[in-house]
Amino acid sequence: MAERVAVIGAGQMGNGIAHVFAQSGFDVTMIDVSAAALERGKGTIAGNLDRQIKKGTLQAADKDAILGRVATAQSFDELGDASLVVEAATENRDLKFKIFGDLDVAAKPGAILATNTSSISITEIAARTKRPEKVIGMHFMNPVPVMQLVEIIRGIATSDETTQRVVEVSRAVGKTPVEVQDYPGFVANRILMPMINEAVYCVMEGVGTPEAIDTVMKLGMNHPMGPLALADLIGLDTCLAILEVLHDGLGDPKYRPCPLLRKYVAAGWLGRKSKRGFYAY
Repeated sequence: MAERVAVIGAGQMGNGIAHVFAQSGFDVTMIDVSAAALERGKGTIAGNLDRQIKKGTLQAADKDAILGRVATAQSFDELGDASLVVEAATENRDLKFKIFGDLDVAAKPGAILATNTSSISITEIAARTKRPEKVIGMHFMNPVPVMQLVEIIRGIATSDETTQRVVEVSRAVGKTPVEVQDYPGFVANRILMPMINEAVYCVMEGVGTPEAIDTVMKLGMNHPMGPLALADLIGLDTCLAILEVLHDGLGDPKYRPCPLLRKYVAAGWLGRKSKRGFYAY
């Protein structure tokens, strides 16, 4: 019998994480309070598998077996014998704190509780549980089925054994794990978000249009995607939330979110998911 993994959240990141685990032979329970989100999440996994088949990276015959390994549920009562739980809910401190308190009660003793947070302190999340040595950051990149990296973040109490297990599991799902320490934004977002923020300042100050700024970064710096198009993909609300974590946690004015970014989020211009950000979709 395959090892069972539970993924909390069926959104963009959650369904991607469920996809890579199922494709690597793990049984997965994808849990979300919303039945509609679970339905959409499974649909996204199916669509992404079709894309892999078209590209020739997956045999058509394997699709049904992979989808068959993804069960869905709407309650933590369905965690069952999951030995690893990966939380991929919205990037909101209070929500994550509540989820980890509940997971600690619902998950079997000894289960590792991982969070896909992109910036929130692993140490603070772990403190909401009675098993801080079993809590770790497992930060996948978007889109999960395509991107190679998993940032592995140890909280102050995370054990060597937990870290080693999560590194092994990351390799088992075809990813490259990189261990980093628990500081605001870790490594990926501590470097990425100030770049995105600076690009937004360039728009606000009229230095260039979004197209011009993105073209400079693509052709001049060899980035596959410009920072403003990337911000639209990530979600401008998520970018703002991460910048606020950096600003609050490190206290340095260089992390101050650009007023134009705040204005777009206030207007509901969140990027691709709302069909309008720095670009129209």
